[in-house]
Amino acid sequence: MDTLVLRLFATSLLVLTACLVAFDSQTKLLFYSIVRKASFRDLNALSILVWVDSAAAAYNVLQILRSRLFPQMDKNLAWFGYFLDQAVAYLVFAANSAALQGCVFAVSGQSNFGWMKVCDRYTRFCIQIGGALMCGYAACLVMAVISSLSAYGLFRLYSPKHFLQLKHQ
Repeated sequence: MDTLVLRLFATSLLVLTACLVAFDSQTKLLFYSIVRKASFRDLNALSILVWVDSAAAAYNVLQILRSRLFPQMDKNLAWFGYFLDQAVAYLVFAANSAALQGCVFAVSGQSNFGWMKVCDRYTRFCIQIGGALMCGYAACLVMAVISSLSAYGLFRLYSPKHFLQLKHQ
């Protein structure tokens, strides 16, 4: 029951992050006639973040369905679930960290590479992306807890006295 609630919470945070990033845009008029629109497609890390968070949310929904349809897990399925939970948690963390690094360049600029500060012109866009990244890191924390519970569920199948031997049923 605990993982069900955590997976629902993680799914809602992941969907919220993906929606905040994907639907965020701001349009500015530059030089009297040039219109420039800032969106998540301007930074590849934000595009990847949308895809990774959407895939992680779908994975959590599939895990919820699996736990409702097949509540008992054998050893092989428990190992597979454990590895997938680990991989998804790390993937979500990596995508959020890459997006954060790109956003740091958008806030501060990088004169050595000729990158200008973007958030001076598109403040609402940057604030909303910052909120999305906070939701994304909250989802990372929840996914880490889910992964820990998955590890606990896996290793409680094994005997505490004999290395990697299943408990007798």
